[in-house]
Amino acid sequence: MEDYKTFVQKLKNAAFEGDILLNEKMSKHTTFKIGGEVPVFLAPKDVDALITALSVLKAQGMPFFVLGGGSNVVFCDSGYRGCVLSLSKLNHISILGQEEDSVFVTCGSGATMAQFVNFCLENELSGAEQFAGLPGSLGGAYYMNARCFDRSASDLFVDAYYIDLETYTEEYISYKAEDWDYKVSPFQKGKKIILQLNLRLEKNKKTKEQLLSDCKHYTEERVSKGHFKYPSAGSVFKNNHDFGAPSGKLIDDAGLKGYQIGQAQIAPFHGNFIINLGGATQKDVKSLVQLTVNTVREKTGFSLEPEIIFVE
Repeated sequence: MEDYKTFVQKLKNAAFEGDILLNEKMSKHTTFKIGGEVPVFLAPKDVDALITALSVLKAQGMPFFVLGGGSNVVFCDSGYRGCVLSLSKLNHISILGQEEDSVFVTCGSGATMAQFVNFCLENELSGAEQFAGLPGSLGGAYYMNARCFDRSASDLFVDAYYIDLETYTEEYISYKAEDWDYKVSPFQKGKKIILQLNLRLEKNKKTKEQLLSDCKHYTEERVSKGHFKYPSAGSVFKNNHDFGAPSGKLIDDAGLKGYQIGQAQIAPFHGNFIINLGGATQKDVKSLVQLTVNTVREKTGFSLEPEIIFVE
C-alpha cells in the first residue's frame, strides 16, 4: 500500500484536480455489480487532469484501467491491483454548428448515453433514438461500436480526439465508414483513450413529440426484454449473421436458458443475458461464458464471441 500512498502524494504534488478514492469497490461502478477493491480510483476533472494522472502513472510504472460507464466490464473479485481512471467527469455536450439539416454535436467521452439522448431530445435532434435506455458512456459505446435496433454508434460519427497511449500525445482522427464493422471500432486497434467525439445529428426530421414517442418505444422494448430486472451487462455475445440465428436463440436451442453457476445465471427470459442473482463473482460469470461457448460449439459448430471485458 506504501507505493499507492507515494503515488497519491505525487498526484497531489502535480496539482491533479479531480476525485481520488482509496480502496474503492468496483462493484459500485459497473452494471454487473461485481468487483473487489481497487487501491486508487481517479476521476480527473478534465483532460488536463487526465494527462497529469497519466504522466504520474507512467513515471511510477503503475498499471491502470480506463473506465467508461462500466456497462460492459466484469472486475475481479479480489480487486484490480493498480489504478482505475474514470472518465465520468469528461461529460460536456454542446452544439458545434449546423449545415442545412445536419447539426454537429461535440461530446466528452464520459457523457452517459442517457445524457446524450436527453440533449438530443431537448434540442429536437434525431438520430439517437435507438440508444434510449442504453446504459454506459459515449466513449464506451464508440469503443465497442454499440449497436441497437439496427443503428450503430458509428452511423453518427464524424471525428474524435483521443490520447495515444504509445506516445502519450493528444491526437485527432476522422475514420471512414470502412474502418468500422459490426461491434468493431478502429479505437480497438492500438492503445487509445477517447476524449471527445464529434457527431452528426439531424434537425427538422421529427417533431419533439415524435422523438419522445420513439425514445419511449425503444426504452420500453428494453424493459420488456428484461434489461433492468437484474444487474447484468446486457448482451454477452455478439450476433453473427453467418450463424443463421441470433446468439440468444442458439443459446436457447442448446437448452441453456436458466442454467446457473454460483449466483450467475443465463437469464430465463433472454438467452443472451447473464444476470447477477445477488453475490455473483467474476469466476461465476467467466465459467458460465465458457460453458456457453463450449456447449453451443458442440451442438452447432459455431463459436460465440463474447463482447464483455473481464478485468483481472
